[in-house]
Amino acid sequence: MPFRFMADAVVVIHLLTVGFVIAGGALVVRWQRVAWFHLPIVIWVIFAECFQKLCPLTVLENWLRDRGSMDRYQGDFVAHYLLPVLYPDGLTSTMQIAIGIGVLVVNLALYFVAFRKKRETKGAQRDVTDPMKTRA
Repeated sequence: MPFRFMADAVVVIHLLTVGFVIAGGALVVRWQRVAWFHLPIVIWVIFAECFQKLCPLTVLENWLRDRGSMDRYQGDFVAHYLLPVLYPDGLTSTMQIAIGIGVLVVNLALYFVAFRKKRETKGAQRDVTDPMKTRA
């Protein structure tokens, strides 16, 4: 029973991680410091999708399922839990690469917005606090 609970907890953590990869770029637009947590995860996801690597959370979940005498699944988390809903025919390597590139493009755009906004905010603050600019 504890192995089933732990395996299910890993699935929940995995879903939250997928959500963070998807929505984390938007959080970075609001709070740039989130990038310190978001960026390494996004880099891993892009790498894993493009080179068909299994996520450590998938490995952990399968290990827990083995220990708890539960059925394990083949492939990765996305292929097992998410793609049956999104793509009923299954996952191909081309689709995985497309997912990785999609994650990259969306996050590059969001990071561009986030850090351009930060630069503009710092520039506006500098203009207000610069004593040479206020005299003129």
